Amino acid sequence: MTSEKPPLPADGQRDESEAGLEVEQVALEAARDGWDSKVEYFLAQVGFSVGLGNVWRFPYLCHQNGGGAFILLYVLLMGLVGVPLFFLELAAGQSIRQGSIGVWRHISPKLVGIGYSSCVVCFFVALYYNVIIGWSIFYLGSSFQYPLPWENCPTEGNDTVKECAASSPTAYFWYRKALDITDSIDETGEFNPIITGCLLAAWVIVGLAMYKGIKSTGKVMYFSSVFPYVVLLCFLIRGVTLDGASEGIKFMFYPRLEIWADVQVWRQAATQVFFALGLGFGSVIAYSSYNPRNNNCHRDAFTVSGVNFMTSVLATLVVFAVLGFRAKTIATECVKRSVKMICECLILKHIIMPEYEDWYMIQGQQLNIAGYNITACSLEDELKQGVEGTGLAFIAFTEAMTLFPGSPFWSALFFLMLLNLGLSTMFGTMAGILTPLTDTFKTLRNHKLLFTACSCVVGFLIGLTFTQRCGNYFVTMFDDYSATLPLIIVVIFQTISVAWVYGADRFLEDLKRMLDRPVPVVYKYLWKYVCPAAMLGLLGASLLKMILERPTYTAWNREKASKENLPYPDWALAVLSALIIVAFLPVPIGYIHFLLLERLGQSPADAETVLLSYFPVGNNHFYLCLPAQK
Repeated sequence: MTSEKPPLPADGQRDESEAGLEVEQVALEAARDGWDSKVEYFLAQVGFSVGLGNVWRFPYLCHQNGGGAFILLYVLLMGLVGVPLFFLELAAGQSIRQGSIGVWRHISPKLVGIGYSSCVVCFFVALYYNVIIGWSIFYLGSSFQYPLPWENCPTEGNDTVKECAASSPTAYFWYRKALDITDSIDETGEFNPIITGCLLAAWVIVGLAMYKGIKSTGKVMYFSSVFPYVVLLCFLIRGVTLDGASEGIKFMFYPRLEIWADVQVWRQAATQVFFALGLGFGSVIAYSSYNPRNNNCHRDAFTVSGVNFMTSVLATLVVFAVLGFRAKTIATECVKRSVKMICECLILKHIIMPEYEDWYMIQGQQLNIAGYNITACSLEDELKQGVEGTGLAFIAFTEAMTLFPGSPFWSALFFLMLLNLGLSTMFGTMAGILTPLTDTFKTLRNHKLLFTACSCVVGFLIGLTFTQRCGNYFVTMFDDYSATLPLIIVVIFQTISVAWVYGADRFLEDLKRMLDRPVPVVYKYLWKYVCPAAMLGLLGASLLKMILERPTYTAWNREKASKENLPYPDWALAVLSALIIVAFLPVPIGYIHFLLLERLGQSPADAETVLLSYFPVGNNHFYLCLPAQK
């Protein structure tokens, strides 16, 4: 494919050298890789957007925020904010065929810092995300044992290890065997050699999958994007047959509409939409930039968003079917213990949970037997103990799987699913770094393989921070603060730059020519008013929460054998503040750099440029550029 972009005839006020500068500023590489098929592209976009958050974040948010009511709120925000912004990134990448840096430089050289900021955030996310993949590798390797190593507490002599007896076998294995965690972030501890080896393996897998760019990544996606759905369907079929699954699903989806009055619920729903679609990372732009320009990206926006949402619902069904089974098993054992305390001679063959709960409410709670602790054994109370993130995947769900017949098989299947979910998202995150930088810098483009390898090596070396005994606390810090605020700010600038700086009407006209079909005019109002207002509201709510509440993290206390919330020390607050500032800093630096070059008369272009208008003629492709109206 060849690309020619001659400027329009001069308007009498621009000399030939100025026109030449403008043409140079919008020039693209003549040769650019492309997806081998639409299926590869679709799987790549789905693989990036569907990640670990769909499995362990979305179910938790539904659980904590009104069940079915939260899902309705999520769908509303997905339609009004998520899909329009996702479509904007898809269209921008496909029309300009550049990574995030090139896209925003084309729209306005002043905004080139948006692309660099996206790269920085992707780098931060890649550092800790691959550690989570390393944890999945460790658990996957540990699953090929019977019984599973986290099924029973270890012993010291004739006694059970105190820390395990006071918590649970799965919690003990996670905190003591896998992480060997310290009591606080202030206690660093030595490196964990096993997790360090798993992190190395994770980076090797990523490097091998990325070494040929999308040519190699696209092939890997056939497995890494499809396999998790096979596993989820297997778990769903197994889960709905378990005793207690119906109670778990009913508890999950019962709508509590009063939560709509809580501003923080809206904030959490908007944040989940934001991260579920991968907005602001630059990965969506990078993947779509390898598409042919006549690809129907409008349809892709709805398709990928729909698949993402349905995956979240499917994962929620699976999680709460299994957790319902776990909760009923725990509550049933509690009933047995309580009845045994009351009457040692009674042999129980059938236990009906509601009957015990009714008895306890009427008579049981009035009993006061010395030396005995009679509890409600409530199934609902067990389900209310919501867990998210690593607590769901590596403790609660893992505990439930030990109750399955053939538990090693199900455990290996689950962690292989987590591994593939993490890798497919990781590939997109790395594309958000490598694509814009290789598009921008010729030296990196000419040594793409070496650049990819060096990026993985640097990522591994910095990632050693997370393999210390206190590394889990740094993972939490990066997850909570290195991406959220910077990405919200990036997306605000993206939306304003397209809708107001470039112009929503002109952007829609460009898309009409590119897609050869009109785009609904409603996007003009969503991009200009609804999306910026929603993102500014989300930014304000997030900042307000940080200001009013000192940031905390969840630590594991070895003596108490329980979790506790601790405030970040001052030095940690300085680190997380630096993460936010460093991630956002390229935006003002890019703007100031442009102004300085302009003042010195060395600006790369005398005016902003329009998006490329595309005209296919035979086997060649021609582009016209117009100076933006001042």
